[in-house]
Amino acid sequence: MPNKKSPEDLQTMNLIIDQGNTQAKLAIFQNNQLVKWGNTPLAIGEFITNFIGEASITGIILSSVRELPKDTISSLKSISSNLIVLNHQTRLPFTLAYRTPETLGRDRIAAVAGAWFDHPGCNILVIDAGTAITYDFIEASGIYQGGNIAPGLEMRLKALHHFTGKLPLVSKTGDTPLLGYNTETAIRSGVVQGLIFEIESYIDRLKTEKRNLLVFLTGGDAFYFDKKLKNTIFADEFLVLKGLNSILEYNAQN
Repeated sequence: MPNKKSPEDLQTMNLIIDQGNTQAKLAIFQNNQLVKWGNTPLAIGEFITNFIGEASITGIILSSVRELPKDTISSLKSISSNLIVLNHQTRLPFTLAYRTPETLGRDRIAAVAGAWFDHPGCNILVIDAGTAITYDFIEASGIYQGGNIAPGLEMRLKALHHFTGKLPLVSKTGDTPLLGYNTETAIRSGVVQGLIFEIESYIDRLKTEKRNLLVFLTGGDAFYFDKKLKNTIFADEFLVLKGLNSILEYNAQN
């Protein structure tokens, strides 16, 4: 975790809240630099207040996959009137070509925004390896073209156990030979090696069609895969938080 700043340093900052299905990630940015972050099962008022401390918050952006209590929203508005609740109508620093923007996951939008902020004007593939694994592509022209959604690592392991009569539930931790030498490694390698082939194929295919493709990897399982991939990638666990901050800044300036 980045070192906590003194109250004198924590001035004119952005509060970023990314509420997922199982946990919320909070961050404070100053001049587009991450200075503090933390997580909690649910972004409720008391935790938010304690997290902020003596920081002077000038802007807040909230991305949530679940409905939060109304008093939480009211609490955020009392902290800063400059509150953005991310949705498909929020102004973005790029153009959406997605045909159903109202169904596009907010985390996917934010991850693309984070990559675009780091490398504007580039062809970018963002891979988010979490509960699901998502692939999102934005052209150098600044047009988000779309992407795909597939089951994530843990989901695939659980599915093999749940939908069969005898296959055990296998941990992702352990040996992953190219070909399994027992049932445990056959399951783990089948899932892990299959995902590696899948990820590499997306990268290789897009590289043949798009010049100078940059690949970003984020999500809970990002660092599980980054050393296993042959392609050069940027692994960044804070990509979504950075993207949310860039969206907040973009709306403040436009």
